[in-house]
Amino acid sequence: MQSAGSSPTADQEKSRTLLQRLLIRLLHVYFRFARGMTLGVRAVVLSERGEVFLIRHTYISGWHFPGGGVEAGETAETALERELSEEACIVPTGRSSLHGLFFNRRISRRDHVAVYILRQFRVERVKQPDKEIAEAGFFPLDRLPVGTTPATRRRLDEILSGQPPATEW
Repeated sequence: MQSAGSSPTADQEKSRTLLQRLLIRLLHVYFRFARGMTLGVRAVVLSERGEVFLIRHTYISGWHFPGGGVEAGETAETALERELSEEACIVPTGRSSLHGLFFNRRISRRDHVAVYILRQFRVERVKQPDKEIAEAGFFPLDRLPVGTTPATRRRLDEILSGQPPATEW
């Protein structure tokens, strides 16, 4: 199942991309001074049907695992549950397992991402497009959508092959 929003024109996509890059850069400058290190979480939600849940944001290109930043005073697991609810309308019904902790040098010299695997969950409702999420849905592992990011594909390859996780995103 895949929810789709309206497709932007090429000019809208180009201007949004420039604005998105500027906004992301400003946020990273802020976090550089506000926090010593940033920590994010991502959920690899795998269904019994051999599908993975992916999202496409409105502010960055590509298909990604749902997730986001861990807030001050929040555990990684609590952040993961919050992000799954907000971005995917998914509620864990079993415990997730930590796949790995990755240094995300592409974002900043301070960014780390904890990736969890979730196999037991309940879908509360179909995720509808909003200001943050353009599209979301489950995709067969052998037919990932065009634009699935290389890091997303690497994490899936590690998980499905049983290889140890890399250290960098």
